[in-house]
Parts: sequence; C-alpha cells; structure tokens
Amino acid sequence: MTAELTRGQNHPLPGARLEIRVSAGTPVVAGATLGDEQGAVHGVEWVAHPGTPTLPGLEVSRQAAADHRLAVDLDALPDTVHRVSVLLALPAGGQGPLRFGAVAAPFVAVTDLDGDEVASYTVTGLEAESAVVALELYRRRGVWKVRAVGQGYAGGLAELLTDQKLPEAHRLAATVHEAVARGLARSVPAPPARAADADRSRQAATPAQGPDHAGATQGTPGAVPPVSPYDAQGPAGPTTPGVPGQHGAPQPYRDGPGDPAATGRPSTPTGGAPIDYSHPRRQNAAPPPPPTAPPAEPGRTARPVAGDATGWSMEERLYNQVWGMFEDLARTTAAYRSAVDFADSRMEKELDQALSDPRSRIGGQGDAAREAARARHGELVSRAREVLDRDVAQLLAEAEVVEPALPAAFARWDNPVWHAYRVPMEIPMALRLGDLHLPDADRVRIPLLMRLPLERGLWIDSGRSASAEGSLTDSHETRRLGLETAVAHAARLLAVYPAGEFTVHVIDPAGSGAQALSPLVRSGVLAAPPAVGAAGAAEVLARLTQRVDLVQMALRGGAPDALPPGVDTSQQLLIVNDFPHGFDDRAVNQLRYLADEGPAVGVHLMMVADREDSAGYGPLLDPLWRSLLRLTPVPDDHLADPWVGHAWTYEPALVPPGSQVLHQVLAQVAAARRSWGR
Repeated sequence: MTAELTRGQNHPLPGARLEIRVSAGTPVVAGATLGDEQGAVHGVEWVAHPGTPTLPGLEVSRQAAADHRLAVDLDALPDTVHRVSVLLALPAGGQGPLRFGAVAAPFVAVTDLDGDEVASYTVTGLEAESAVVALELYRRRGVWKVRAVGQGYAGGLAELLTDQKLPEAHRLAATVHEAVARGLARSVPAPPARAADADRSRQAATPAQGPDHAGATQGTPGAVPPVSPYDAQGPAGPTTPGVPGQHGAPQPYRDGPGDPAATGRPSTPTGGAPIDYSHPRRQNAAPPPPPTAPPAEPGRTARPVAGDATGWSMEERLYNQVWGMFEDLARTTAAYRSAVDFADSRMEKELDQALSDPRSRIGGQGDAAREAARARHGELVSRAREVLDRDVAQLLAEAEVVEPALPAAFARWDNPVWHAYRVPMEIPMALRLGDLHLPDADRVRIPLLMRLPLERGLWIDSGRSASAEGSLTDSHETRRLGLETAVAHAARLLAVYPAGEFTVHVIDPAGSGAQALSPLVRSGVLAAPPAVGAAGAAEVLARLTQRVDLVQMALRGGAPDALPPGVDTSQQLLIVNDFPHGFDDRAVNQLRYLADEGPAVGVHLMMVADREDSAGYGPLLDPLWRSLLRLTPVPDDHLADPWVGHAWTYEPALVPPGSQVLHQVLAQVAAARRSWGR
C-alpha cells in the first residue's frame, strides 16, 4: 500500500533498488545530492545533475523535463553516504516560470523496480521559491527510509546547495543551468491545463482541508464561506476541529501539513494564461472518479454513497465527504434560522401596523389582522421547516452509509471496524475527537475530525459545564470523566500511529487518576508509570523540554538526524491530570513552552483541568489556555463558528460502557511496540 506522505513524514523503504518519479506541470531540473551523517555535501563529485547525471548508485535525467525518472541503488552508494536529497529547480534564463508558486505542485513518488509505489509526496506550499529539496532518502541504524522534505529556496539552486554545505555552490549552480540551457530545447513540454472536475452536488472547499484554514476557498458561486468552529468559552483563536481540520501553511519536519492534496485550489491567471493548480500525480492522470449512486427514480433523491467526494484515496474522499456534510448542515440550518427570523420580523411589523390604527384596536377587524399575521408567520415557518427536514433526512441517509465505511481513525468506538483493528503502517489524515450537532437537527451527528499530526494540544475541561448534562454532574465525577476522555483520546492516538512512532507520558501529581489511567498502565503502552509528586512532574517536564530544545537546534542547523543517541524521535504526548495542583510557576512556564514550541517538533500537550480552578495563575496561564483546543467530557455547546453564527454542541468520543474494545486495541498496540523494540 502506498504511503501518501505530508511534509516531515517518513516511511521505510522495502529494498535497495528504487526509482524516483517526478511529475510537474512545467519543465524542471531534477538532481540529487549525497550527504554524510550531518547532511553535508563534500564536493561537486557528490552531486548528480544534468551535466554529471551518473554517480555510483545514482542516475538522474540529462535535461529539464516535465517528467523524470531517477534510478537509485542504495547498496551501491559509498559507505560514507547517509543521505540522498532529491532536488528540483526551475531552469534559469528561459521563458518559463521563475517561481514554483506559479505552476502546478510537483508530485514525487518512490517506486520499486516493478513500478509499485512505495511512497509519494505532493510538494505544496511553495510560492517565491525556484528550487526545492523534495525528498530525502536517509539511513538510520542501518535502515533506509524516505522523508518528505519540501524545503524551498527563493535564492534558487545556489542557495539550496549552499545550505547543504557545498563549498562550490554558486559555481556548480551555474554549471547545472548551463547544461540545462544546452538541452532545454529537447525538454518535454508542459502538459496542457486539465479541465476542471465535473460539477458535483457538493464540492469540498479544498480537498483534505478543514474550514478553519484561513485561505481562499472554492465552491459554488455565492456559497456560504467555510465554517470554522471557534471556542466560544475561551479567548478567540481558531480551533482545529476538522470536520474542521487544521491544515494550511508549510510546517516543520514533524508534520508537514503542507497540503497533501492540492486539488481544489483556485486557478490564478499568470502571464495571461490560467494555471491549473491540481497536482499532476501519476502521468497527469485525473484522480479516480468517486463512486456514484444509481440513478434516482423520478421525484426521488439519489441514494447517498460512501466516499462520494473528491480525493485521491478513499480516506481522503471520506474526509471530504464528512466536511461536506458539516458544511451542508451549517448552510441548511442557517437558511432555516434566517427564514424564521424573517417570519418573526414580518409578523411583528404587521402587528405594529394593525395596532397603529386606533380603529382596528377594537372589534373584529383588529382580531382578524392579528390572526392573518400569525397565519402568515406560521406558513413561512412551516415552509422553512419542511426544507430543513428534507435536508436533514438526506443528511441522515448519508450518515447511515458513511459511518459504517469510515476507517478506524474516523470511526466511533462502537464501529465494528475496531474489531478488525491492526496496528497501521502509516498515520491517517485525521483523528475523530467526537461529534458535532445542532439543536435544530439534533438527529444528525457530524464527526469532529482533527488533522494529524497534531498542530495544537488539547485542554479537557473538567470543570462544571453549563449544559444540562454537565449541570447535573458533581465536580468529582466531572474530573473522573475528564481523565477518562483524555485516556480515550490518547488510546486512539496510540492506535492510529505505526508501532514505535507515538509515545505517551502522564503526570498525575496526587495520584488521583489511578483508576481512569488503568487501561494505559495495565496494557504497558506508557513510556513510564505516571509521574507523581512535584519531583516526578519536574523530571518529565525537564526531559520533554530538553527534547524540544535538541530537535529545534538540529532542525535549525539543517541536520535533523544529528541527535544524541538516547533521544526518542517519535511523536510525544504528555497528559497532565488535575492541573494546577502540584505545579509551581516554573512548571507552568515549562507547560507554556511545550504548548507553544512542542507541536512543531512532535511534542503535544493534553491538559485535564478545571479552568476556574486554574484562574489563580491569572495572566501567566492565559497564553497556555489560548494555545490549546478546549474540549469537554460531557456534551456542551462551546464550539462556535463566526461565519454562520452557530453554536455547535460537542460530544466526546467515549468508549461504550462495558465494552472491551479499548483494552483489545491497547493490547495490540503494546504487542506491536514490544515487537518493534526488539
């Protein structure tokens, strides 16, 4: 199965002999550099380019072209080579574009000799850059892997080679462009712009994006802007709920969400001609068409089909379909509420007019006017309700076919897909954190999906909720539910990551969460037993803070693999229970640092705390509160979108009472971790 990588993700390579295929919408230069353990390129003899296309174990194209095939034999590389960086550059001095932001996003795939894809990556997020390191093959502990890099350089090929510590960078860049200029006439021309996808009843705003991505959107003319839930209880700052997922700017190595799919990006005229931003993928082939429903009988709505949305994979189609359901529910509810508001306003105006005439205040004339106004109001509301009910019925029918088809990461805990659970080989696009619904259409539940890898931490609010259910729950029960919710989220994160690529730490200063934490403790999936007391909390915080510092220094130095032997490079999650009890000002500052700087280097925070109890820290705590996404352990309408104005009720994704699915899944995760560690 192909691993579709986002920026920063890696994937093991199955063999030594590989082919790297490049597809772009314009002629590009393809080359490769060989690096040592620190990624340094020692000389021009370590660079394969059109002027010198062949090196031991490596062969690249001899000219600029829209499509390339690079041959790699890892076993034939010199022993001193630990990294192969695949670079792309736009030809200099030609008539073509001068920056990658004006062309289709390049697509790069690693295949075996049979042509089967091992991993692929669409290099998105480029603007003024004219050269980019697309992929790197690197060796760690004797095992070769591929990583999606996507590091662009506005200074072009010379800046790229300089960043790789090549002394003769500018001279070699000039040599490469000279060799390209000699063969540019033989380059494969850019393919013509593809026609837009056929009109659909629902087009996702941007495939693989959630509505809180603040950028250009695409959809039907006059459509309501994408809806982005915001936390109505905390300071304004975009949340990352992904039906609402958060996805946007290029990101550090830990995740990339540079765009895994550039489809849906609006075309922008450049140089008088429209540019198709749909990435070329395999030989410029269009994505597989989504499944279609059989024709509907006259007068009836077509039956919904799972995966009936745009996307390059079924997972992406389902993700976009969930987003489409969210958008449809937001729009139809907004239309209904607008119609009701109009009916109320009209009735009020008609009643005012009827009562403004003294002659109509007595007798049957006034009563008749009032009855007529109320009748018209009832008719308008009834018509609006009929439309809402029709749309809700369609969404319910769609949910009935979509929910059973969801992969484990998107599914509820009671979905049978968990009974066939196996530890995955790659991370999914997103993770289900719960459900969203509106009071006007209470039967429709929309999965709340958050993009992976995480871009911000979570605050599980264990305080009293203003909701009906929360008001009936005492404080001790709410704290227990809060930690159980955190455990369910952590278990799901462990379950959707490959073995050894996600690590969970727990700080429980008073030891009050022993019962709720028992599934994680008994299964053996924690990195260490929960830390208790001030000393235990200080030790865990110091270790994770040091990890953030070390990875940041490695990334800034351009050597992400140059880390001390004992550093755990997997994604890290820290669960903090019963905050702020047992924490001093130093510990709070460390938590703030982890919340702000940790996600960029794979360290994430999950706080289980009562916001009111934490208010004593005042301004010291506010930045921490703002940087985390607030969720509740009981249904609560604290998620709001500023465009349509809905207050969405959030329900956490909890394990059904009496179910053993959590223990079964964690047992498989623990077994896979033990096998991976051998």
